[in-house]
Amino acid sequence: MSNDDTDHELRVSKIRNGTVIDHVHGGQALNVLAILGIDGTEGEEVSVGMNVPSDRLARKDIVKVEGRELSQEEVDVLSLIAPDATINIVRDYSVEAKHRVERPDAVEGVLSCPNSNCITTEDEPVISRFDVLDDAVRCAYCGTIVRDDIAAHIDT
Repeated sequence: MSNDDTDHELRVSKIRNGTVIDHVHGGQALNVLAILGIDGTEGEEVSVGMNVPSDRLARKDIVKVEGRELSQEEVDVLSLIAPDATINIVRDYSVEAKHRVERPDAVEGVLSCPNSNCITTEDEPVISRFDVLDDAVRCAYCGTIVRDDIAAHIDT
């Protein structure tokens, strides 16, 4: 590679300790940040690459979060909007664990039902529960299916 080529590369620093969420579908990085509750006010060090070239997805997003390892619940919610994502746990600049997200059979308390007549949207003390389908989620109470823009229904 010539010196001219290296002058035009995008370089993102490695993280010392934390999580790298890779192979997120292009355009979903901001939803990933919302799921993780990252809005820039807590001082967390975050690197985001959006719509970068990918062999597997054509275009992908990448999110690097310094100093934080994701809980299984966070990974389960991420799987709803980033089913092809890879989670890399980094310790002392080295990838210690790498795994692909697996969609759970169901999620509880993380999505709001769009059906205004659903018991979960009324003043009842009912925690939302959605069954996870191949390409959608279905409310366990009223049967409403959410296929498009699942991220819009995530309770953050």
